Amino acid sequence: MDQLKRSLLEAPIIEKNGYHYFVHPISDGVPKLDPGLLREIVIRIIRKAELEDVDRIVTPAAMGIHISTAVSLMTDIPLTVIRKRQYGLDDEVAISQQTGYSENEMYINDVREGEKVLVLDDVLSTGGTLAAVLDALDEIGAEVIDTVAVIKKVGGENKAADAGHDVKTLINVDVVDGEVVIVDEGGDS
Repeated sequence: MDQLKRSLLEAPIIEKNGYHYFVHPISDGVPKLDPGLLREIVIRIIRKAELEDVDRIVTPAAMGIHISTAVSLMTDIPLTVIRKRQYGLDDEVAISQQTGYSENEMYINDVREGEKVLVLDDVLSTGGTLAAVLDALDEIGAEVIDTVAVIKKVGGENKAADAGHDVKTLINVDVVDGEVVIVDEGGDS
């Protein structure tokens, strides 16, 4: 995880409504995403996640798409993106997403009862997005085999854990005095 660690330590920090937010290619697409960094992350996800019985990868838009696409290409597991756009399809499920700095509606399409899914996301910060996604998948009747977020920002509320969902992470960080600090290089198992 040398590239991920190094890139996080170099990430600029901005403040949005009192929330300290690191700007990183995985979570923001800025600065440029180096293919070596993405490859390192994908290999680590494939090694860490339970993939054996997974029928589908599910990821919230937008910043989970590049990670999940790369994992899908490497594993031949189909991918469904949870969108912020309503399509009005027959099986569409609306969910409310609340993060540390925004609130949105998202929509799940084409995930069926009984399907075994892997949920992937870029960052676990407040856990609001993942808690909403995991609860909606439970309501649909999909079986969540595993959930992985690349980066976990520690130190705040984790709505996913509070709702009883375990999320594996690749690396855990905090923002202290305007800088990213690595809390756990191996993340959560």
